[in-house]
Amino acid sequence: GLSIAAGAAQMGAKVVLLEGHKMGGDCLNYGCVPSKALLAAGKQAQAMRGSNSFGVAPVDPVISYSDAKDHVQRVIETIAPLDSQERFEGLGVHVIREFGRFISKTEVQAGDTTIRARRFVIATGSSPFVPPVPGLENVPYETNETIFELRERPEHLLVVGGGPIGLEMAQAHVRLGCKVTVIEGFKAMGHHNPEMAAIVLDNLRAEGIVLAEDALAAEIGGKAGEITVQTKDGRIFKGSHLFMAVGRANNVSGLGLEVAGIEHDRAIKVDAGLRTTNRRVYAVGDVAGGLQFTHVAGYHAGVVIRSMLFGLPSKQRTDHIPWATYTDPELAQVGLTEAQAREKHGAKLEVVRFDYSDNDRAIATSQTTGLIKVMVVSGRPIGASIVGAQAGELIGIWALVIANRLKMTAVANMVVPYPTLGEINK
Repeated sequence: GLSIAAGAAQMGAKVVLLEGHKMGGDCLNYGCVPSKALLAAGKQAQAMRGSNSFGVAPVDPVISYSDAKDHVQRVIETIAPLDSQERFEGLGVHVIREFGRFISKTEVQAGDTTIRARRFVIATGSSPFVPPVPGLENVPYETNETIFELRERPEHLLVVGGGPIGLEMAQAHVRLGCKVTVIEGFKAMGHHNPEMAAIVLDNLRAEGIVLAEDALAAEIGGKAGEITVQTKDGRIFKGSHLFMAVGRANNVSGLGLEVAGIEHDRAIKVDAGLRTTNRRVYAVGDVAGGLQFTHVAGYHAGVVIRSMLFGLPSKQRTDHIPWATYTDPELAQVGLTEAQAREKHGAKLEVVRFDYSDNDRAIATSQTTGLIKVMVVSGRPIGASIVGAQAGELIGIWALVIANRLKMTAVANMVVPYPTLGEINK
């Protein structure tokens, strides 16, 4: 939403931006920004516990959980001006701090204001999905929208959900001195390549996280400080705090979509150009379904601006979209996984690999856990998976290659400094 408002205003369009809650939305206030800040605090603590391999004796860090949360808040406050009402008004955007809903196919109501526009964009994002587990309504629990306000360190954090959000917060908290149990109904990191996911999960267990898989929460009980989760197969887990991280729900309610003739189920129905069933209206980001990442929403912004402002043919594609899970080690992916590539291309597929343990910089910095796999068909990469240090940074070169349909020779011809982790790509 912010990307579209800024881009359209700077290109001369008259823009109205509606925001009924916090400017910057989920990413700035409850998602990408605070989670990476808290992970950084945990990483610092873990570095102090490190082995003696560098000739530096490990120590048990003195941790202030509330001070770590102060760091999170400072990071948010530093970035917030870029997303602020004042900045966008300075760009010429008319900002209205109200939620909007359609009252016709051509009008939106926001507080006392009725807006008629040539084009509308719905960029309402998503919220934590909290499943109707029996007993949960009677027990205090955290989500990503509340956990960053928690000031007292949990003695034992129960995390329901073994996806990126759950595992990132699990590792941050175990490193900040909490006991942590992750309760996953199926397989942790189940959407990733099993070989790559296993490297991450083994490290999480080594750091002290209890990881229970095939553990579908069936009943939750207790009270603040004494919470119990019972799984479908009868296992019982007890902790002091509960963090629900089982997925996201698209924010489609309260928008008046039916009045506007906009079809939806759990997400708004869009075509390849991100247009809804009302030709005046586009939907971008999480609310349009598909990949739920801030950088995908930013990419969507470019797609719809080209269409709305210039009338150019503009369609989204997803084969070049990278994503990363910021555990330690990190896990990053772009394009097809090995299993997806084998199913699609069969014997034509070649999978090339390289281990971090064979990289000189990784050896020098004791970061030898990890590997890269690139899926190649007829000399052209169609997917890349990386697990290891700075995987989220390293995946960028493969996103570039796949986006521009380059061949492996483009990477082979690249010269990178020695010694760097970037040589892993080459």
